[in-house]
Parts: sequence; structure tokens; C-alpha cells
Amino acid sequence: MSQLRLNPLTGRWVTLVADRAKRPTDFVPRLMQVEADPNRACPFCPGNEEATPPALEQHDSEGKWTLRVVPNLYPAFDGDGNLAVHNLGPVHTMADASGIHEVFVITPDHNARVGTFTDEVIHNVMQALKHRFEEHARTSNVRYTQAFINHGREAGASLAHPHGQILGLPFVPGEILEEERAFERFKGGCILCTTIEAERVDNKRVIIDNEHAFVLCPYWSGGPYELLIIPQSHDVHLTDSTDAVLTGIGTAIRDSLAIMYATLGDVAYNLVFHTAPSHHSGNFHWHIHLWPKLTTAAGFERGTGVLINIVPPEDAAFELKSAAGI
Repeated sequence: MSQLRLNPLTGRWVTLVADRAKRPTDFVPRLMQVEADPNRACPFCPGNEEATPPALEQHDSEGKWTLRVVPNLYPAFDGDGNLAVHNLGPVHTMADASGIHEVFVITPDHNARVGTFTDEVIHNVMQALKHRFEEHARTSNVRYTQAFINHGREAGASLAHPHGQILGLPFVPGEILEEERAFERFKGGCILCTTIEAERVDNKRVIIDNEHAFVLCPYWSGGPYELLIIPQSHDVHLTDSTDAVLTGIGTAIRDSLAIMYATLGDVAYNLVFHTAPSHHSGNFHWHIHLWPKLTTAAGFERGTGVLINIVPPEDAAFELKSAAGI
């Protein structure tokens, strides 16, 4: 029988339909060609730096860059104005999309994958990410910073070169406001700290549990093989975490992706950081969502906002751990 499970972070129901479950090999493989024009020189590769605006931040080693953060050439958010709402009629409301839009070129290696990075690379990536969050927090019109990685065309990537994006928004997105309200409503302390304690009881959905990181297929998974990466330390903002914690979370991201690759192959995915807005100090616990792109939202999902997951998280966790030999 199908089952409804409540996502306590959003207050939304998800539906598990186990009878429709597929094996990892049954999902359609992702499109390996990402770029619309494969003959175009990659703007993120060494030697093509003139194809991007000057770097906002750059890490170097032995005279060569190892990581770059550059302004997005086609920003979705740009400008230093505060959010100014204009009512153009009874139902028409608009505002200028001011803010910041940056591209995080994670490595000079075009063919690298995050799941294979060394500890040193991971440390540098997480430090640079923290620096960008801190810089955004000092920008008067930025109310929330969203960092994410899209891998694969199905996940929204337009270039194969490993990169992420960091957007400074002039408003707090509804998804984050919902999570903030959920943390405030929860009477048992912290939702995610309580989740860690509860999941350790039977260990059915736990993938990684070490000093700094806790990774699981959440009980309320809305899609096949969804992972939630939680810092063991209760930090409200990503920037509150120590360097050791950030590096530990970075290695958990890498190891989670390596496990996912071993199970599903080079699957498309979205990796999304959720942290409390920089000027908010309420109850929150920053975390990371990892969503493989294995299914497509259809009419029911779009019409109701209720996700259907055909691989129960208990089955997904068993397959992920089996493929990784855990």
C-alpha cells in the first residue's frame, strides 16, 4: 500500500509508492552531452580566463589557479538597490531583481567530479564558500545567500566543467521561510538534531555518521535516493561552523557523491545549501540537500505540490550502502 510521510522541514506531505520501485539500473541514464555547442571552448578551463569577468576570489598553487569565483556573465540578480516593490495594478506586483550572482569554478580540471576530490581541494572549496557567504552578509541589499551545484543537463547545468553558483538575493525565499517556521514550531528542540538521534536507533536510513557529518536518506524523501547532509554541530549559519566542521561536511559531500556514483553511475544531481539568512538568529540548523535527477515532476506533482517517490528511503539506503561496501 502507498504511504504518506510528512516532511517536517516544509510541512508538506510526500507519497511513497513502493510497488512502483525500480532498481538503480532501471532509471534512464542521463544525457552525457551538457553543452548546447560542444565545439565551443569551455570558459572555465585554464587559458580561457578572458571569457569570464575578472575573478572576485582566486586560489593559486605553484603559479596556477586552483579555484576561481567570478561574476556570472548573465546574472539573474544584479545591482545594489534594496528591494523596492511596485504595485502596478490589483494583481500585478514587481521589483527589480537586485543582488549578486556568482559562478564558483571549483577546479581547473574540466573532467573532474566532486566525488573524487582530495581532502585539500575540499578544504579550499569550503573555505572559499564561507568567504563568499561572509562577503554577501556585508552587502546591505542581500538578505539571503543561496549556493548550489547543478550537475548534468537534467539538473539544469549548461556547462560540464565542475562549477557551482552563489546568489545573493534581496529577499528570503519561501522555502527557507518555511524551514525557519518549522524549526520554530518544533517543540522537541531542533528538528535535525532530533532526526540524528532518532535515525541512530534502527540505522536503516543512515549512510554516514562520523565526527562532523551525518548523512541519511530522510524518512520523508520526496525522490529516489535523496540525501540529507547534516553537520553534527548545531550551527545556525554555515559561517558559524569551524574550519574543521566545514572540511568535514565537504568530505561528507564528496563521499556521498562517490557512493551515489557507485550505485547510480554518473547521475545528474542538484546539491543545495540551506543556511539561516545572515541577519536572522532564530532556531535553525544549516544543512545540505542532495537530489539525484532520476524522475520528472508530472501533472500530479505540479498540480498539488505533493512529491511521489517510487524508491522508499530504507531501500535506497540499503542499495547505496551495499554498492559502497558499507
